[in-house]
Amino acid sequence: MNIQHIQGMVQNLKEGRLSRRSFIQKMAAFGIGAPIASQILAWNNVAMANATLEYKPAKAGGGGPLKILLWQAPTLLNPHFASGTKDQIASRIFYEPLAGWDKEGNLIPQLAAAVPSKENGGLSEDGTSVTWKLKPGVKWHDGKPLTADDVVFTWEYAADPATAAYTTGAYKDIKVEKVDDLTVKVIFSKPTPFWADAFVGVAGMIIPKHHFAEYKGAKSREAPANLKPVGTGPYKFADFKPGDILAGTRNEDYHVKNQPHFDTLEVKGGGDAVSAARAVLQTGEYDYAWDTLVEDEVLKRLETGGRGKISAAPAGDVEFITLNTTDPWTEVDGERSSVKTKHPTLSDPAVRQAINLLIDRDSIQKFIYGRGGVATASFVNEPKQFKSSKLKYEFSVDKANKLLDEAGWKKGADGIREKDGKKLKFVFQTSINAPRQKVQAIIKQACQRAGIELELKSVTASVFFSSDVANPDTYTKLYVDMEMYTTTQPQPDPERFLNQFTSWEVANKENKWLGRNVSRYTDPAADDAYKAAQKELDPAKRAALLIKVNEIFCEANVILPVLSRRKVVAAANTLSHDHSGWDVDTWNLAAWYRS
Repeated sequence: MNIQHIQGMVQNLKEGRLSRRSFIQKMAAFGIGAPIASQILAWNNVAMANATLEYKPAKAGGGGPLKILLWQAPTLLNPHFASGTKDQIASRIFYEPLAGWDKEGNLIPQLAAAVPSKENGGLSEDGTSVTWKLKPGVKWHDGKPLTADDVVFTWEYAADPATAAYTTGAYKDIKVEKVDDLTVKVIFSKPTPFWADAFVGVAGMIIPKHHFAEYKGAKSREAPANLKPVGTGPYKFADFKPGDILAGTRNEDYHVKNQPHFDTLEVKGGGDAVSAARAVLQTGEYDYAWDTLVEDEVLKRLETGGRGKISAAPAGDVEFITLNTTDPWTEVDGERSSVKTKHPTLSDPAVRQAINLLIDRDSIQKFIYGRGGVATASFVNEPKQFKSSKLKYEFSVDKANKLLDEAGWKKGADGIREKDGKKLKFVFQTSINAPRQKVQAIIKQACQRAGIELELKSVTASVFFSSDVANPDTYTKLYVDMEMYTTTQPQPDPERFLNQFTSWEVANKENKWLGRNVSRYTDPAADDAYKAAQKELDPAKRAALLIKVNEIFCEANVILPVLSRRKVVAAANTLSHDHSGWDVDTWNLAAWYRS
């Protein structure tokens, strides 16, 4: 499919000879996913689609309680500190961005009056600015009006290095100007092809200036609103016990007519994925369970309970292993895994390559994840035009042994390989979750056959994904040799997703371990390709640059992708919900209702 063909299809859509759905289906047939097809339409002045969930209740309220299970319990409610998905989901209940992503990758206005386009004057021709108009009449939960000042403040807050915001990557390289009380202009230093980052989706939640102004910068962690949010969302804060339970009540002054449906909201945290799935599918105790990371055979048995069903949404999330090329056992200037150190054995490329060969991805998919994931060697898998066709995976104990023999790693009397007095013994950590422990066991067994010893470590999910800077067991600290988890692609474009492969995002003591590059591995070629992609307006050239960033880390065997994940949730048969693979589960919570 060439550019003339695409332009002809766009014209047919504009003139009514082709539906939006047909356009997206035809693009998909040529490997262009729905998210990018939607962006093509937006660039050609075709309005974004409406939200994907049709809301049927004739009035707000009357739905009774909505009960949600997050088996990884939220620990904070500031969206700009939320490095874990659990905290992002909880924060989105109270805070909203200017726009969010639906399950088809369409950008849906939330606090914005409309999605910017060239037609409405929102997108500049040269790609250097975006103008957002706010929806009039929106109020914070304390009754004060939402204005452009709040949007500008959110930028100042997140961009300030002293705030140490998890979302800083979306804000630090832009300028935001107030045009009038309901209009802001985002200015880029160079042409920016993917403009829907700041103020959009996971990184985009707007916070009230009048509650956070005194806590910008070094005092950011002291704000009372970090645990008692005052937002614009469909539910008002009622109570929060970090690591346990979160409660909200219906926002009677919500800015969408007849929404929300439910009178109260309860988010219960903790437990495990199996018990969460059972509580929805079998017992009906809860309405919705997030991230039912459970063997597919178990889920199928639970579905026979008749209370609920599994829903899987396409996503860019990936389950992967990080190999630590820094030394997690030596402390330098108050931190372990410092970039000033090198790992005694994993800094050897042959060792990393051997471990990659010892991951039986096909068996992991077939016998553990089923509908929940597809084996992959690529960190980026969706949309398809950003997936590398070069990266391939293979499982071979024989090849791993040969590699290690040739690299001089000899088996000792205990069967463990060593060289220069250093043994191939590693601590391998992940969160406590049955599928992940089974994956750990599969990899440990294969490694044993190649003379590598793995000590398996399992950390409670609420601890592993915590933002607590004093906690040594968080995934961002990486105070072990290797670890495994799923990372979330927050929008249907991998630019922000891939900034975790840049040198300026390295997690360390200085940024309170909120930098997105948890691996600490850096490569100037990856930095250069990433920077070039940020200003490349040609879609094909830009995709090639982002693919290169992905390939550099995967080919170095620092990042070992295991599965391309789908977002799998459990929902009651009576619940109409709207979960998206491109945003957090609560992105459109106001539109949920009970049949």
